[in-house]
Amino acid sequence: MNQRLVSFWSLSTAELFQELQTSPDGLTSSEGRQRLARYGLNRIRDKNRTDSLTLFLVQFKSPIIIILLFAAALSLFLRDASDASIIMTIVFVSGLLGFWQERGAANAVDKLLAIVQVRAAVLRDGKEQEFSVEEIVPGDLFSMRGTSFRGTV
Repeated sequence: MNQRLVSFWSLSTAELFQELQTSPDGLTSSEGRQRLARYGLNRIRDKNRTDSLTLFLVQFKSPIIIILLFAAALSLFLRDASDASIIMTIVFVSGLLGFWQERGAANAVDKLLAIVQVRAAVLRDGKEQEFSVEEIVPGDLFSMRGTSFRGTV
């Protein structure tokens, strides 16, 4: 397939089939496997997961936390250790709560993504077959149940 940028919506059906090296019968199963090996799975790249320490430290970036840390340092400079320790305790507990909530939310999203698997009907070897969305490759013709094959990937 040509890797140049093409406005697919401006091409005729015949030109689109030629550009994607497919046909009205869709890809063959072997061509689908070859393209899957060449292009890889059809998925959004996972964001790099941050480790727990980094996630905890990020909690202390907000402007209000920085102001509170400055106030604690000023309290220490003025030899008022009790105010400084109270402020630092509040900042630390706030950071722990933020870390706990953010880590829980990230874990919940990961669990949901592991459960959900979107499937699509594509035309392979001239007949409709169902594949995971991750296994769809450039040149596949797809349909939504009850509609005709009109789209390509």
